[in-house]
Amino acid sequence: MAGEDGNLSLVLRGPGDLQLEQRPVPKPARGEVLLGMRSVGICGSDVHYWTHGRIGDFVLTSPMVMGHEASGKVVAVGDGVKDLKPGDRVAIEPGVPCRTCPHCKDGRYNLCPDMRFCATPPVDGSLAQFYCHPADFCYKLPENVSYDEGALLEPLSVGVHACRRAGVALGSHVLVCGAGPIGLVCLLTAKACGATSVIITDLDAGRLEVAKKLGADHVVQVSTRDSLQLSRIITEQLGCEPDQSIECSGAEPSIATAIYVRELTLSLSLCLPLTYSLVFLHVHISSHQTTKNCTCTICLNNLHNSCETYFAQLYT
Repeated sequence: MAGEDGNLSLVLRGPGDLQLEQRPVPKPARGEVLLGMRSVGICGSDVHYWTHGRIGDFVLTSPMVMGHEASGKVVAVGDGVKDLKPGDRVAIEPGVPCRTCPHCKDGRYNLCPDMRFCATPPVDGSLAQFYCHPADFCYKLPENVSYDEGALLEPLSVGVHACRRAGVALGSHVLVCGAGPIGLVCLLTAKACGATSVIITDLDAGRLEVAKKLGADHVVQVSTRDSLQLSRIITEQLGCEPDQSIECSGAEPSIATAIYVRELTLSLSLCLPLTYSLVFLHVHISSHQTTKNCTCTICLNNLHNSCETYFAQLYT
């Protein structure tokens, strides 16, 4: 099978130019598995590449197969693969680090400067009939987890990483800013971590309705750009200051609200895209520390890179 033209793939050739193409079936290298893909999600980053041809410094310069939220079945294994066999159902962790840099050796492989991420130029993604991936970044799916659910482990990993970094724990009161897909997985993760109450903000009433159905204890439809005023509304509805804030909208007033909502100690997890500039953030933090004597713990969570989340999602 390997090498034959029988691998239908969704290929981005330029902004607005998506094509279905037959490509050769790849052959797994040492340490890799060949997967028959079963479910691949469409991420906001896929849409961004399709419409703009770039995200920040990652620019499409040659045709690229799309897709990074994925699951599939092992078809063949390369030399040296011991823990997977043909027929195994797996979810794919799409970011593959170098394994040799100081960050990788320290266990923080999400910070690897040589990370190769599916469907991030120049690396091809997994929206194809067949795809090869390192075996140690494929995770067996329990029988009760479907292929679709396996593909959704990738966006869920962002929420798991954000809640870990923010310190969400049993009894926490949590603010989530933004009720889009990432905000919703942060909401679900915070509740799974034992948060007593989660309040979520958004401009869109429809998104907030979805958030309530998924377990949000309080919702706030944002109608002001006054961050201080909004922080007071949040505290009043929640009944206390949130212990942790998780910002998922990327809007400057919303990030400022997540900072101002705490008087003295701030635990803030930012889920932001690769393109985000944090210049303005320094002003808000400096002002808050000066006027409130606030101590800040801020974690910037690149939407692409989480660390050691897949086993936690599948087996805890």
